[in-house]
Amino acid sequence: MSTKGIKDRVAIVAMGCTRFGEHWSASADDLLIDAVGECLAAVPGTDLADVEAFWLGTLGSGQSGLTLSRPLALDYRPVTRVENYCATGSEAFRNACYAVASGAYDRVMAVGVEKLKDSGFSGLTRMDPPGDGTAPENTLTAPAAFSLLDPAYCARYGVDPADMRDAMTHVAWKNHANGALNPKAQFRSAVSKEKIAAAPLVAGRLGVFDCSGVSDGAACALIVRAEDAHLYTDRPVLVKALSLTAGPGRAAMDADFDYTTFPEVVRSARDAYRQAGITDPRTEISLAEVHDCFTPTELVLMEDLGFAERGEAWRDILDGAFELGGRLPVNPDGGLKSFGHPVGASGLRMLYECWLQFRGEAGQRQLSDPRLALTHNLGGRPGACVSFVSLVGAEPG
Repeated sequence: MSTKGIKDRVAIVAMGCTRFGEHWSASADDLLIDAVGECLAAVPGTDLADVEAFWLGTLGSGQSGLTLSRPLALDYRPVTRVENYCATGSEAFRNACYAVASGAYDRVMAVGVEKLKDSGFSGLTRMDPPGDGTAPENTLTAPAAFSLLDPAYCARYGVDPADMRDAMTHVAWKNHANGALNPKAQFRSAVSKEKIAAAPLVAGRLGVFDCSGVSDGAACALIVRAEDAHLYTDRPVLVKALSLTAGPGRAAMDADFDYTTFPEVVRSARDAYRQAGITDPRTEISLAEVHDCFTPTELVLMEDLGFAERGEAWRDILDGAFELGGRLPVNPDGGLKSFGHPVGASGLRMLYECWLQFRGEAGQRQLSDPRLALTHNLGGRPGACVSFVSLVGAEPG
């Protein structure tokens, strides 16, 4: 896979994000208006009339561009609605960035929204197309599918299940501790390791605290050409790399697939690093926002993204390598686990944290000197998924 990339050609000059959680008194329209309003308020003198095109990401909270144009009362502007499982918000951002880089537009917005709580279901809602019944993803719930990562990892690397359980607990404990410092997070309470480990089981050894939150929310970004960024802000965020991969979806039926890696993530990370000129992600990246839909997912991602050696991520996690004060802070805003996961907004929410960190506006979770950040979304499940990786930075070069 080879992508030419658009390094330092596009910049984020403003962002907005609602609080994630149970918004029983707000509609998707309300959430969109709030996120876009916060974004525009960050660049005085700019309004919706200045935005030439929009990309909207939502899994199931609306169809077509009317989902955005109606609540914002847009004046006949192009609005493209996209969907790519849990990478939906990132997909909106990727397409918006490429539109600016191509020269087609000067100012665009990427917006993501989801109202999951209104469905009455405890998980994500979607309609699978008809099939012949042989696809594994149609027979397992998401928790069941991701729970397979745990015993598979232990078996391949000879990890004691008790140590693996401790590492999974540590991931949830870390992300809840970070989310407790985030005023926009869905869950804002630290949770003890004892409580996490003793929680009721959902699937396999995954307990309630090993699973990400189901929530409502919206987020958006205003994107311009890098050379124009100074017209809007003195602290833009530069796009270094964008990579998306869609796997062939056959790994779950492949005897060689052992549930200890996401090949799609490995490929997208490799491509993104090449675009950005990254040779040692462990030392060159300042922070990472990754798709911690379940605690063993974050553990495996540490290896797929090159943050830990194969078979060693569980040790690094227990050693505190990915905590706020560790060598590479992961999910400083609480991640999906604590911030919440309104599908269409999650990818943009990750970028929102990078935006705050680079501007020194992350409050109690502010890192000392962040310069390069990675965001990662995973859509689907082990063996059949899509993966998105972005790299964004505070400085050119």
